[in-house]
Amino acid sequence: MATTVIMPKLGLTMTEGTIEKWLKQEGDHVQKGEPLVEIITEKINFQYESPASGILRKILHHEGEVVPVTVPIAIIAEEGEAVEEVEMARPEAPAEIPLPAAVPRESKEPSQRIFASPIARKMAQEKGLDLSSIKGSGPTGRIIKMDVLKATEKGAAPPIQRPSEKLIPLKGIRRIIAKRMTESFQNIPHFYLSLEIDMTSCLALYEQLREEVERRTKLRFTLTDILVKVTASALKDQPIINSRIEGDQIHLIEEINIGVAIALEDGLIVPVIHHADQKSLIEIASTLRGLTQKAKEGKLSLEEVGGGTFTLSNMGMLGIDKFNPIINPPECSILGVGRTVEKPVFHGGEIKVRPMAWFSLSSDHRIVDGATASLFLNHIKKLVENPPLLLL
Repeated sequence: MATTVIMPKLGLTMTEGTIEKWLKQEGDHVQKGEPLVEIITEKINFQYESPASGILRKILHHEGEVVPVTVPIAIIAEEGEAVEEVEMARPEAPAEIPLPAAVPRESKEPSQRIFASPIARKMAQEKGLDLSSIKGSGPTGRIIKMDVLKATEKGAAPPIQRPSEKLIPLKGIRRIIAKRMTESFQNIPHFYLSLEIDMTSCLALYEQLREEVERRTKLRFTLTDILVKVTASALKDQPIINSRIEGDQIHLIEEINIGVAIALEDGLIVPVIHHADQKSLIEIASTLRGLTQKAKEGKLSLEEVGGGTFTLSNMGMLGIDKFNPIINPPECSILGVGRTVEKPVFHGGEIKVRPMAWFSLSSDHRIVDGATASLFLNHIKKLVENPPLLLL
């Protein structure tokens, strides 16, 4: 019996996925559990395994297409088995399934969401025809071989050539970032507060602990590790910052799960340190180094990028003094940290040179008002300038 492969639902918030790469082609034999297709969600890439053994008879959605969850994307059947009657079947939504580790992304040419048979696509490519200029006559408007032949006779317009321009396709993780950040900026009323904080005591603590932490963990200790600890403590003091909008209610979240923005070659990813308030500095450092390595290798799991309640973005290592980050939905706030710069400041009744850094908080004005955000940011300042308070 033919098996319909559907776009899986991975997690409560997933509504659609993008076909990144088919690992098998029409006519190929596949085994149940064998990697079949790479799919990208709003968080990560993953390999979806074949739900049955047989022959990949039809690919219903091609690379680059965005497909809603539970919609059929392919059909697996035996040789000679009829598949037309199940091609457009839409099975009931399945329960959530475990997500395997993400896989490294590979570069490829972009494709639009155009429904066409494989042979029609191949013919159009060979003849230099733009599929978007061809009207399909197949089921649900699908472009078939005959449509391409007719377009060839009529001289359908080829893709526009821009020999003097370089076009970079908006695809993969960059496309997801563009979509999420646009939604965030359009739907969340941002406001921003900033404080310049004296880093003297925090840097002293870092130097005192670095050798011991690195000896125990065999990993590099960073200032970001301390900032995660500081942020987690401040969130316990101001729990409204650790909340989100759910319908017409504000959900105060008990868990403190801090996402740390990590820059990759093709975009940005935010792995999450779960229960950060319950972790020691050594545990935070070890967890963050492991997440960073997985992010670079493209091996983060859904759990490792999901469940965040607050995000920290430290751009100091990139030479940035001050910036206003965009909120990572559904969270209600994000903290941006700039580089530490020595500058003359008025301290203890006289002018002294001190290491200073800008801390900028972006918040959702539906949940957080200026006074609450000020209390949170000032609590960050208090802890950074007096790190022994973290022991209380």
